Amino acid sequence: MSSWMLAEALEAPAAVARFLAADAGAWAGFGARLRAADPLAVVTVARGSSDHAASYLAYLLTARLGRPVASLPMSLVTLRHAPLRVQGLAAFAVSQSGQSPDVVSSLGALRRAGALTAALVNDTAAPLARAAEWSFGLHAGPERSIAATKSFVASLTAAARLVGTWQDDAGFLARLHALPEQLERAGHLDWGNGVPPLAVAARAIVVSRGLGLAVAAEAALKLKEICGLHAEAFSAAELQHGPIALVGPAEPVLVLAPNGPALGDLVRLADVLRNHGGTVLLAAPEEIRARDLTLVATGEPDLDSLTAVQSFYPFVAALAEARGCDPDAPPALSKVTRTI
Repeated sequence: MSSWMLAEALEAPAAVARFLAADAGAWAGFGARLRAADPLAVVTVARGSSDHAASYLAYLLTARLGRPVASLPMSLVTLRHAPLRVQGLAAFAVSQSGQSPDVVSSLGALRRAGALTAALVNDTAAPLARAAEWSFGLHAGPERSIAATKSFVASLTAAARLVGTWQDDAGFLARLHALPEQLERAGHLDWGNGVPPLAVAARAIVVSRGLGLAVAAEAALKLKEICGLHAEAFSAAELQHGPIALVGPAEPVLVLAPNGPALGDLVRLADVLRNHGGTVLLAAPEEIRARDLTLVATGEPDLDSLTAVQSFYPFVAALAEARGCDPDAPPALSKVTRTI
């Protein structure tokens, strides 16, 4: 098996190491600026995989700093031209290309309206970097595959670095700097036993909760765009409020259960889904005996979603080929999407 997607996914540990080694002074200055400004709330601006990274950032910001976070519907700026009252808030944009007009114009509007703005962007020469007061490169390097992989892992790392820097939490940042080695391990785990049930499926469900939900959303997106498999991501709690009725032998369920407060509930839910007749693939840490797929523990539960997605990417590249799809050339997609 060989694809640009797989090769680039396996470059993620090196990309994250480059990112963590870069821009130390700028990040320290940004942390001081955030602590001085003390924003009461945060708005995120992103689309696609970058929006999943923004969801991870949102959960982590609220969990660790207590700031409520909202994702901005960009059409309010680009189509409705809504007046923005955001003084005292921060606005963070996440993007691989930094070129989508709606992302650029929305962050620019938030900055003009008085928000403290920052961009996490792989291309630091892109318009989005210029639209923000602060911009930070992801240092992932070019991606030839349509699917974002290493840039997504770098985006999650940047989100964690932003939160740890705002908190000035030296212990959390030290654990973050150990991440490249753990990502290397995660990228070489064998998830091959998960391929057969999804290779013949028409639909699938991906389930997680808490910080894992952003990765579940990313996994469902990749199953759609790379494998031609209609997949939907659900919070474990939300699934039980109705969509659990979908679960059956023809509806495989991938349960992503990284370490954290939701781990026990996710393992129990996997048992419930099996009892409903579902074909369940439980991805969980090594100590969970009922697991079907193994997740690498980082020693910091708030970072375990990053090793989870690093294991998922080689798996989904193999699944695409098993389904007769080219993971580097999904139909009707391009690397840069220019929405307005």
